Amino acid sequence: MRSEKFQNEVDLKYKLYNSIFLTLPLDGIHKTGILIPILKEECSKGLETGKSPVEIFDDFFEKQTSFKTEKEEFDFMFRVIHYIERQVVLLDAVEDAVFDKMNDLDGAGSLKTLKSKIKQTGKSEGFKKDLEKFAVRVVLTAHPTQFYPSTVLSIINDLIKAIQKSDLLQIKLLLTQLGKTPFFKKERPTPYDEAKSLSWYLENIFYQSASDLYSELLKNEEFSNEKAGSVISFGFWPGGDRDGNPYVNTETTLKVAERLRYILFSNYYKDLRLLRRRLSFKGVHELIVDLEERVLTSLNDSDKGPGITLAEINDCLNKIEKILIEQHDGFFLDLLRKFQNKVKLFGIYFANIDIRQDSRIIGKAFDVLRKSSSVLDKQIRNTALESLFEVKGSVSYFKTEDEVSRDTISVFPTIKEIQERNGELACNRFIISNCQTSVDVARVYAMAKLCAWEDSLPLDIVPLFETIDDLSKADDTMRELFENKIYYQHLVSRGKKQTIMLGFSDGTKDGGYFSANWSIYKAKENITRLAREKGIVVVFFDGRGGPPARGGGNTHKFYSSLGNNIENQEIQVTIQGQTISSKFGTKASAKYYQELLITAGLENRLFEDQSKQFCTEDREIMEALSQYSLEEYQRFKSSDKFVPYLEKMSALKYYGEAKIGSRPSKRNASAALNFEDLRAIPFVGAWSQMKQNVPGFFGVGASIKRLKEEGRMEGCKSLYQNSLFFRTLVENSMQSISKSYFSLTQYMKKDEEFGEFWNWIYKEYQLSIDMLLEVSGQEEIMELSLELKDSIHLREEIVLPLICIQQFALMKIREMDLSGNIDQNKYNILQNLVIRSLYGNINASRNSA
Repeated sequence: MRSEKFQNEVDLKYKLYNSIFLTLPLDGIHKTGILIPILKEECSKGLETGKSPVEIFDDFFEKQTSFKTEKEEFDFMFRVIHYIERQVVLLDAVEDAVFDKMNDLDGAGSLKTLKSKIKQTGKSEGFKKDLEKFAVRVVLTAHPTQFYPSTVLSIINDLIKAIQKSDLLQIKLLLTQLGKTPFFKKERPTPYDEAKSLSWYLENIFYQSASDLYSELLKNEEFSNEKAGSVISFGFWPGGDRDGNPYVNTETTLKVAERLRYILFSNYYKDLRLLRRRLSFKGVHELIVDLEERVLTSLNDSDKGPGITLAEINDCLNKIEKILIEQHDGFFLDLLRKFQNKVKLFGIYFANIDIRQDSRIIGKAFDVLRKSSSVLDKQIRNTALESLFEVKGSVSYFKTEDEVSRDTISVFPTIKEIQERNGELACNRFIISNCQTSVDVARVYAMAKLCAWEDSLPLDIVPLFETIDDLSKADDTMRELFENKIYYQHLVSRGKKQTIMLGFSDGTKDGGYFSANWSIYKAKENITRLAREKGIVVVFFDGRGGPPARGGGNTHKFYSSLGNNIENQEIQVTIQGQTISSKFGTKASAKYYQELLITAGLENRLFEDQSKQFCTEDREIMEALSQYSLEEYQRFKSSDKFVPYLEKMSALKYYGEAKIGSRPSKRNASAALNFEDLRAIPFVGAWSQMKQNVPGFFGVGASIKRLKEEGRMEGCKSLYQNSLFFRTLVENSMQSISKSYFSLTQYMKKDEEFGEFWNWIYKEYQLSIDMLLEVSGQEEIMELSLELKDSIHLREEIVLPLICIQQFALMKIREMDLSGNIDQNKYNILQNLVIRSLYGNINASRNSA
């Protein structure tokens, strides 16, 4: 039974508009829409009675259609996928249209509530101080689970407005347009295509929502805007993230930097035109007209030099502000301040492009650089930390046939070029994936000095720790760096601030759900302790994916749960995949989720809460859960069936063929599937497509059961009651379980090769449900988040025929593979069915990968 609020605001509206959509003549005479509800019912009943997807479709075609050929059946399946993809978009639009009704925008986690608490507790001065240095950075990544083109995003936004107005005629027109608009291109997108797609959110959503939120933050606070920090900023990975993507190069990076500047100046120009209409006073109008014309010139002549600088924009705005106050009674000052806030947040770059590359690739490129100069080769006879930091000179010539090494070396002058045009903040971070030792950081420092900057280095070097092993020794790695005199002086020149990235995705892939999250928590504690000892402010940059298994889910609750034993001057987090459109797809939702992150951080800083610290008993329980779940997950992962199961029974290998993103699905181009080379996104996504969300629960049930057998269940329950951190882990694991549906793949238990392996997963799934319910005291999974649970269930209902089609195709492909009797034409069609089915399922889950 759905909750009353969800039923009235979402369920009934979706069903009404869906009934209109299914009757639209989108496919001529076939009337596919009318058959979809019947197919959904057949799938549901069939799976619950133990039928396989092949049996379900055989029965459906025989009883419900007059198809005579297999071609007609396949054509029908493709049409069903087409409809369901758009049903998902319709539900997205309905939920976004009633966002303010489904969420308490002024309740817990809102600025209004926080400011009220600040006033009641007399923390106003502390709040003002925090606004000078506290910051939240939302980083948009290029990971291949977000594929709506801008044409579709525009339809969604128009559909949201039509639903809010209950304009049935407009809704029908937009649904027809949606049905006829392609969702994806046949060619794989380039990194620049991805950048264009994601920059839509900066241009149309964040530009307004972030500035509105910033204005609200400063409202009624008695200090000048100059004293307040930026508080909100944005990072951007498309065009900068090279890790595992050989298609990103320096040309791409420069084009993306230019595009970000262009769309920002386009928005500035629109705002200035509006300001010009209001600021018509003597002494002011001339200044605003001049500024508008200079911004327009920078737009039109972007290739003819640097154009207007940030200092020149601010100087002009400050003059206008002074005249408005002194000569015009501050008339329309509020409008000017809103524009000033935007300039403060976005500068002349819009978002900071992060450069990222794998440590192994960097090492290979460094060897190319070292061998290019005999002088340099003598300087660095080994990879000792001291010799790398003390390296001197510059390298303008190097020789290599390897394009990736050439790009890795050339990216440093590219960063310098972007900084000279758009300011330092446009591109000033180099992230080292798979960072294992201090030498990995020293190499990047040496390369930057040799290739671009002989003097001070305007670049933050960000180690990314990902595996359980690397996380456990991350503080030792950082100690070696902090205690190096040259690197310490570099940090002094960077404001005594060190950013460290922690990878939730690869951590979970490596060690399982409980272990990854606890390892990251402990790494943060240890590094915080070290940094405070050395007088350095550490900033943690969390590489979180969409689903709980990759650090997603109720992200803001994780930040709310952290005590002062973990540094919290800034919150930096990646937003990726469908999470970008689901949480930041409208101005209202984008403002809301940014607000939750800001208030979570500020509340932790302003109100010390001892309950956020683990007592000795709770820490021991959490440590045991982490260790036991790690042991169970590693036992599972080391099974000789683990990789073959994913390769042969899931849609894993089709992620790379889906042409959703520019990046290959694995780091190594070899034909053989190797677990270490497998990227976290297709890994987690493959389990999601099968409705077996293993990374979000495997080892959870086994670890709690083991503690129960040791007589420590009461300790687990006490941990749940005492720790918001653990409660959030439990809630997010429940989300993963709610999106699992083992009836879909129960046919696998009869498979000769993988039957026992499927049963192992299923037993852990059932055990995890039982143990999580016992620990939490809930009677059903997600009992405390009914509206979210309702949304998940409705989405799972919508995609049921789609995932049955995918399993049907995978079963038929496996049947041919086992028999060796392959009809190539039919094989290709079945593979295309799998690929096409990926899209709708990804977007329906909203955070599946």
